Amino acid sequence: MRGGPFHWLTLSALSCGALFVTWLWGAWSGGLDVAETCTLREGQEYDDVYRAEHWREPSQVFPLHNRCNASYDLVPAWVNPTLVLLALLAAGSLVIGVNLLVVVLWRTFGGRRGRSGGRPKPPCRGVPGRRDHQTP
Repeated sequence: MRGGPFHWLTLSALSCGALFVTWLWGAWSGGLDVAETCTLREGQEYDDVYRAEHWREPSQVFPLHNRCNASYDLVPAWVNPTLVLLALLAAGSLVIGVNLLVVVLWRTFGGRRGRSGGRPKPPCRGVPGRRDHQTP
């Protein structure tokens, strides 16, 4: 994998930003007055009965829908798949970035204990020429 951990964490942050902008685009696609948007801007019939039966649909966080009637949705078709792809990209790059950051920090600060990672060995006894040398 190319790039350090900060490249992956930056990619995660940017994809989160794009995710938020895309969600706002879909959530506000109907405007403030949905009936007016349906009839004047889109040329679709606004169905009060359908909207009354499906009153929870426009307020869902995901998937985004804001229908004029049973057959026409004001939320563009590309919004929901893009939200899924951006969420996967954000999560995946975050996992990779955090893993690489842990590896870099471990190699930088964790490797100072020695190769074995344990305590240093005590000095050798019985080395010739030293005072504490004991011969059997």
